[in-house]
Amino acid sequence: MSMNKTFGSTLIIAGTTIGAGMLALPLASAGLGFATATLTMFGIWALMNYTALLMLEVHQHADKDATLHTLAHQLLGKKGQLIASFAMMFLFYSLCAAYIAGGGAQLNDKLNNWMGLNVGPQTGTIFFTLMIASVVSVGTHSVDMVNRVLFGLKIVALTVMLCLLVPHVQSVHLIEMPVEKGLLLSALPVIFTSFGFHGSIPSIVRYVGLDMKALRKIMIIGSATPLMIYVLWQVASQGVLSQPDLMASTTLGTFIGTLNNMLHNPMVSQSVSIFADLALATSFLGVSLGLFDFLSDTLKRDDQAKGRVQTALVTFVPPLCFALFYPQGFIMALGFAAIALVILAIFLPVAMVKAQRRQRPANCNSYKVGGGNPALIIASGLGLMIIASQFLQMAGIIPAVG
Repeated sequence: MSMNKTFGSTLIIAGTTIGAGMLALPLASAGLGFATATLTMFGIWALMNYTALLMLEVHQHADKDATLHTLAHQLLGKKGQLIASFAMMFLFYSLCAAYIAGGGAQLNDKLNNWMGLNVGPQTGTIFFTLMIASVVSVGTHSVDMVNRVLFGLKIVALTVMLCLLVPHVQSVHLIEMPVEKGLLLSALPVIFTSFGFHGSIPSIVRYVGLDMKALRKIMIIGSATPLMIYVLWQVASQGVLSQPDLMASTTLGTFIGTLNNMLHNPMVSQSVSIFADLALATSFLGVSLGLFDFLSDTLKRDDQAKGRVQTALVTFVPPLCFALFYPQGFIMALGFAAIALVILAIFLPVAMVKAQRRQRPANCNSYKVGGGNPALIIASGLGLMIIASQFLQMAGIIPAVG
C-alpha cells in the first residue's frame, strides 16, 4: 500500500470533516465555557472514531468497491438498505445543496468585488458546481490531488487566523463555567455534525484497498486532526471574546464583526473569509465524492466515461437546482442533518457489525473493534441522545444553539 495514498486519504477525511461549520462551533458552545466544550468535543470525536472503525470491521469481509448501499443489503436486508439509502441521500444532497449555495455566493462575491466583473448571482453557483463536479467525476485520485492543495492553503489561512487571535487570548475567558446545564444537550447536534466524515469511508476503502492497518491509521489520524484544530480554534475564539459577547453573536457575520471591532484588524475578517471558502470547498469535495460513489453503485453505472458522466449528473444536478431555485428548502432540511448523520454514522455501523458478528465467528485473522456489546449499546444510546436533543430544540423545550 502506497504511503502516498495513505497520506492523501488522511487529508480527505480531515478535509471533509473540517468544513465551514467549524466556524459555528464557538457560537454553538458559547454558553458551555471552554473546558466543558472541549471535553464534549473529545467525547464526540471518540464516538465518531469508534463507529468509523466499526465501518472498517464491516468492510474487511466485503469487496473493496462495496458502498453503504451494498453493505446494508448484505447484512441488514432490503429494509436496512432502504434506510441506509434514504439517510445517505438525504444528508448528502442537503449538504451538497448547502455547499453549492454557500460556495456559489462566495465565488460570485469574489468575481464581482475582487475581479471587477459584473455577473449575475447564479453565475458563481453554476461555475462553482462545475469546478467541483469535474474534479469528482475524474475519480478519487483527482480529488486527492486537488484536496491536498486546498488543505494546505486552508492550514495557511487557519494559521494566519490563529496568529491574529491568540495574542489577544485572556485566560479569564477560558475558565468560565456553563451558563445553564441544558445548553450542553443543545450543543450536541452542532458539535456532532462537525465530526461527520463517515459517508466518505467507502470511497477511501475503494481507493486504498483492504489494508486494515493503513485504513485504521487513516481514520484515527484523519479524525484526530480536526479535533486538534477545533481545540485551537476554541482557545482563540473563546479566549478572545467573553461568554456574553459570544452568546450575543447569533450569526457568523456578527461574530466576525465583534472580533473586528475588538481587534481593529481587517485581516481577521479576510482570513476568516478565505478559510471559510477553502473549508467549504474541501468539505464539498469529500461529501460529493461519497455521494458520487454511492450513486454509482446504487444505479449500477460502470466506471467508463459515459457511466461517470451519468453518475455526475445525478450527483450534482439535483442539489444545484435546489440551490438555484429553492435554497431555503435545503436550509430547513439541514436542521435534520444531525438526525440523518446519527443514522448513517452510528445506528447503521452498530447494526451492521452486530449482524456480521452473528454471521461470522471471530477468528485471529480478522479485525474486530474492542468494547463488545457494551460499547455498541453506549454508542446507540449517545445517538438517541443527539436525536432527542434536536427534537427538543425544535419543540422549544431546551434552548436552540448554532
